Parts: sequence; C-alpha cells; structure tokens
Amino acid sequence: MYVAWRDLRFARGRFALIGAVVALITLLVGFLSGLTGGLAAQNVSAVLALPADRLVLQPAGDAAATFADSSIGQDTVDAWREAAGVDAVTPVGIAQTRAEGPGASTAVALFGLDTGTTFAAPRHDDEIDLSTGAAKNLGAAVGDEVTIAGSSYRVTAIGGDDWYSHTPVVTLTSTAWAALDERLGGTGEPTVLAVSGSPAWDTVAADTGTTASSPLSSLTALSTFRSEIGSLALMIAMLFGVSALVVGAFFTVWTMQRSADIAVLKALGGSTPSLVRDALGQALVVLAVGVGVGIGLTALLGTLAGGALPFVLSPLTTLAPAAIMIALGLLGAAVSLRTVTSSDPLTALGSTR
Repeated sequence: MYVAWRDLRFARGRFALIGAVVALITLLVGFLSGLTGGLAAQNVSAVLALPADRLVLQPAGDAAATFADSSIGQDTVDAWREAAGVDAVTPVGIAQTRAEGPGASTAVALFGLDTGTTFAAPRHDDEIDLSTGAAKNLGAAVGDEVTIAGSSYRVTAIGGDDWYSHTPVVTLTSTAWAALDERLGGTGEPTVLAVSGSPAWDTVAADTGTTASSPLSSLTALSTFRSEIGSLALMIAMLFGVSALVVGAFFTVWTMQRSADIAVLKALGGSTPSLVRDALGQALVVLAVGVGVGIGLTALLGTLAGGALPFVLSPLTTLAPAAIMIALGLLGAAVSLRTVTSSDPLTALGSTR
C-alpha cells in the first residue's frame, strides 16, 4: 500500500471527486432503500402482524388469490378447523372505507376479528381500536366517537403502527365488521384465515379450494405491493449496477494513466500480486470513505424526513446497501486491473518507445 498511499496524497482532488460520486450514489441507494422499506411497511405491516403459520385465501374463479377478491365461506372455515394438525383458525375480515373522527376524515382499513392477533381487538360491537396512524389522522383519542358508514363507534384503545395498503388499521369485532362490510357492498364473509399448526397444508388447501401461504409469501397477493416494490427494487438494482460501472470506469482511467509507473515498479522487481493488492487497497479506501459519507447522510436525512415520509432506518436499509456498494465497487475496480497484470516492464526501459 506504500505506492497507493502516496498516490492518494498526491492526487487528492481526483480521489475526492471519485469519493464524492460514490457518496452521492450511496446516498441515492440508501435513501431509496429506506423509502422502499417505509412504503412496504405501510402496505403490509398489518398482514405480517397476523400470528399465523399460514394465511389462507380463497381464489375468485381461475384467477390467482388476492386479498381484494378473497371471500371465505363458513364451510371452508369449518373444514380448516377440523383438519388434522390445525391448532387455531382465526377468520379475519378486511375492507377499506373512510372514517370520520373528531378532527378529520380519512381512509382506513377495517380489520374484523375477535382474538389471536398482535394488535388488540375490541370486546363489544360498538367499540373500535385504532392504530397510531388512524388515531393521528382522525384526531381521535380513547373515549372519542368515530363514525364509519353511518355508524358510531367508541374508541377503546390506541396502539400499534399497523397499515394495510397504505391505509391505517381500525379493528372491530367480527360481527361488527361483517355488518359494515355488507353495508359497503361486500358479503360479510372473512377475507383471510390466519391458521396455526402443522397440517398437510397442500392437501387441505386442495380439498377446500383455497391457497395457504406463509405471511411473507402471501404479500404477493396484494397487487399494490407487487407493483410498488417491484419498481422500487428495479431502481435500486439499476443504481447498484451504475455504481459498479462508474467506479470501474474511474479506476480504469486512473490505472491506464499509471501504466508507465506500474511498468517501472515491475522492472524494479515488484510482483503482480503485490501491485494488484496495492490497487485494490487504494480502491477500498476510496470506497470506504465515500460509502461511509453517503450512509451518514442517509441516516441524517432519513431521521429528518421520518416524520414527513414513510422512511425506515435500519441495518437492512443502511449497512446492507453499504456492503453491497463496497463489494460492487471493488468488483468494478478489479475489472480495471488488466493494465496492472499485463504491463510489460520493458516499457519502462524504453524498448517500445
């Protein structure tokens, strides 16, 4: 690393430019990753909160099962409850509408269930529980009245940051939810079954004409989740590819400019492996500094924007992109090492001049 350190000190401006570009790309990747995580949480956190080994949906005809179209009859519920190996079956109704609170009116997701979830369910049909997002948007507190589809409900509890398809969750009893769903034009039948146990999942699903997927796998049944996360993930992947190309291009040009110096070092007895380590070490220093600055800016901006944007600041949205950026940057730098490995020491002695 002796030559690399001297090179870094001598050409501070050039390496500062490379580091700044790496930092900006890292900022873009990190901020987009945090935004993707926040949007995903506001899309599916209520579904993931259902404590079940599998979530059971009813396909509509020959189409793939979706949360929007699923409607599970009582016979299907009974069949799952009677299946061998099933420990618990919790019917969950899901619908979306608007609610009016003391402070404002907002779109909400209505979850109808009695027991068995990590967010509490009310005990009486004239009561509702609000997620923190719903309480904030409605301007409601415990004891206030909230109107949904012409019916008034008393708020008994507020807690949990649960969202479904970008709308905050309001929890009702299954009876109250069924009545509301019918008034909203639905069937009043539960949307999904939260099933726990270890039955023959495929067999029971085939016998009942349903699908049984893990909570994580069932997220693809949300059309908004597929389209939203798919496009954002593609953008992140493209930024990763751009970072590898940009870093590789920078170090390719830089290595070509040093070809004569590399030839001299080889003529003086420097081995190719040592020169490769020198070049990669130089790239690692630049990448570590640039990525560190970019992730630091991401954490700062993410903290500031957390109240205005659905942003998730976690190791998955900071450390993971940073590690990938460094790995791809080193890969791009490694591609530029052809000049190092193929440089002829005789060039330094003037044989080809």
